[in-house]
This record gives sequence, structure tokens and C-alpha cells, in this order.
Amino acid sequence: MSTSTTTATTLVADKPAAIAAAIPDEDWLQDTFIRELVKQLRAQDTHGTWEGKSDLTILAPYVITAEQRKAMPIMGDPDPETLWRLDLFHNAIGLCIERATGCMVSPMMKMSHEGFGRCVLTTGRLIVVNRYLRDVHRFGYASLAKLAEAGNKLVAEGVGMVEKYREVATYG
Repeated sequence: MSTSTTTATTLVADKPAAIAAAIPDEDWLQDTFIRELVKQLRAQDTHGTWEGKSDLTILAPYVITAEQRKAMPIMGDPDPETLWRLDLFHNAIGLCIERATGCMVSPMMKMSHEGFGRCVLTTGRLIVVNRYLRDVHRFGYASLAKLAEAGNKLVAEGVGMVEKYREVATYG
């Protein structure tokens, strides 16, 4: 990232979306959430198939262009790879919250075969993130910036809940 900008995360939180979208994809790889997502993806590569691939290549399935989205059916069943990517997305959110708060966060997802469901991230007896999911077969973001923005928003929500209800989060 250039020296004139602080971090990609700060730009998402403090600046308009147009400025955040102007940051090249390579710079978004320094974002805390994106780095955690890459770690989650690389941890799944037990046979070393992705060793030579760049982080942008590995993150490519999370980015869906407008043309790709138009080509997808309105109704459809999510494939196992999409569910796997969704699971890793929420795992990365949980680990970012855990690093920021020191409280272990566990994601739980219940999904119907039609792509509707719910994901909750919990710590102690506290639900830190609660998401209702629909049209999961179309899961993805228009750019790496939008992916980082969505992930960081959920991380900030989770950290805020832990800070507000610390006693419930650390119960037991």
C-alpha cells in the first residue's frame, strides 16, 4: 500500500466507498480480514496444490462480477464449494474477532439445501454476530474491496458486542 494511505481497513471505515474502490486489489491483501481469509484458505490446502498460486488467485472465487451474477439463476441450490467458501468466510470473521478481543469465537451455520439459513458466531454465552442468509448459491462480492468491507463490518459488529457485554462473553 502507498505511504499516503494508512490501511485499507481504515479507508473502508472512514472514507466513501468510491475511494475504497479505487485502491488496487494488491493493496487489499494487506487488510487484516483479507489476510485472515487467505490464511483460512491456505490452511485447507493439505496437498500443496495452491503453493505456487497468488493470494489474488486463491481469493478469486469470492469475487463475482455483475456479468457472472446475471448468468446465475435467481433460484438455485448452493454447491459444496460455495458452502465451504461461506464457512471459511465466517471462520475468518470469528478469528479476527478472537484476535481483537481475546475471546474464542465459534461459528455455527445451519443451511437448507435451497440456500437459505442462518449463521451465528458465539463466544461464551454471547451471540456476537447473527446473520440470516439467502440465495447462498450467489455468494460473492463485486470486488476485493467489497469483500473486505463486508468482513470488516461483521468483525467490528462482533468486537462491539464483546466490548459491550464482556461479562456474558467471558462467562464460564
